[in-house]
Amino acid sequence: MMNRRDSLWSLAMLAAGAALPVRAQTLPAAADTSEVIYITPIRSDGQESRCQSEVWFTRDGLSLYVVTAHDAWRAEAVRRGLTTARIWVGDVGVWSRSDGAYRNLPVVQGKASLETDTLRHAAILALMGQKYTREWPTWGPRFRDGLADGSRVMLRYQVA
Repeated sequence: MMNRRDSLWSLAMLAAGAALPVRAQTLPAAADTSEVIYITPIRSDGQESRCQSEVWFTRDGLSLYVVTAHDAWRAEAVRRGLTTARIWVGDVGVWSRSDGAYRNLPVVQGKASLETDTLRHAAILALMGQKYTREWPTWGPRFRDGLADGSRVMLRYQVA
C-alpha cells in the first residue's frame, strides 16, 4: 500500500522526468553498411520475443524496411499489435549460431507497422536492389511477386 510520502515522491519523480528533454534516437552508422539487422518483437509483458532473426533490410531516413513472409512471427506480431521491436544493427552471422554476439551490436528500438503502399514498396525494393546487387536477380522478383500476391509483407521500423 502506498502512503502519502510515497505518493508525493512518485509525483515529484514523474514531474522531474517530464521536464527532461526527450533525446531522439538516431541510427548507428552501421545502418548504412551492414548487410543485416537482428530484430525481436517486444511482447506485451515488455520481454523480448523468443523470435529473433537476422534479416535483410534497407534504410530510408530514420526507418528500416524489411520484407518478410506473411506468416513470419515478426509480421504476425505487428498484426497482433505488438509494434515495439528491438533492433541490433550490424552483422555477426546467423543469430542462433552467434552465441548472443549480436547483443553486443548497437541497438535501437523501433515502432513497427505494415507498409501497404505499393508505390512505397517499389521505392524500397529499388533501394534493396542497389544494396544487394549480387543477390537481387534472384531475390528481387521473389520479394516483388510475394508483396503482390500477399505471401510477403513489408515492415517499416520507425526509429525516433
